[in-house]
Amino acid sequence: MAVSPSSLARLGLPVSIRAALFDMDGVLTQTSALHRSAWKATFDPILAAAGQEEFTEREYAAHVDGRRRYDGVRAFLSSRGISLPEGSPSDPPEAETVCGVGNRKNVAITRALATEGVRTFPGTVAYLGAVRAAGLATAVVTASANGQAVLEAAGLGALLDGRIDGVIAAERNLPGKPAPDTFLAGAELLGVAPEHAVVIEDAIAGVQAGRNGGFGYVIGVDRLDQRAQLSRAGADVVVADLAELMERA
Repeated sequence: MAVSPSSLARLGLPVSIRAALFDMDGVLTQTSALHRSAWKATFDPILAAAGQEEFTEREYAAHVDGRRRYDGVRAFLSSRGISLPEGSPSDPPEAETVCGVGNRKNVAITRALATEGVRTFPGTVAYLGAVRAAGLATAVVTASANGQAVLEAAGLGALLDGRIDGVIAAERNLPGKPAPDTFLAGAELLGVAPEHAVVIEDAIAGVQAGRNGGFGYVIGVDRLDQRAQLSRAGADVVVADLAELMERA
């Protein structure tokens, strides 16, 4: 399907865009709060043992949001001056290693998803549907190792042409956000050059990845009251909800 300039204008996108790459947690699905709680439940006992204050939402946004699990563990613990051995991905959740802590968090988020379920953002689903109707290719690019299960639970599979998630990134040894490699893999999967794709992200690291990859347009979705930080990270536009882009047209 050809993409018309008027359709792109109604989506708030430049005329050169032919594909849309969506982050999942916080953009497509309302799972960021579950992730924050799972990280807090994982980190707080470590911090208490070190005589430090509890994990905060601001620290989630700065060090963990949008990153692959082990990268998030390293970044946050380093910010608090805590060092753990790396370990290996096969470490049990009880292990006091970077990988063990990351696996502990995965147990927590898996339990939360099973208990709480997955809700979507209505504005994003409407925007995704409009993107599809305009003829753009679509993919999700997420650091989550639970990407496939979450998308299936959310009922979004039919609106997406592809997926690059934490499992696929690990299999291909792709560095996580803010490195652009996962988004570049998403563009390649859809058969478009980066300059013809839009990256849609709520995480600072994700916006940085879109900018670092030379993508044609980067949309920041402000879910954590960090509009200025998303702009500084390289977002071309920042909105509270993607539906705003269609309302502006």
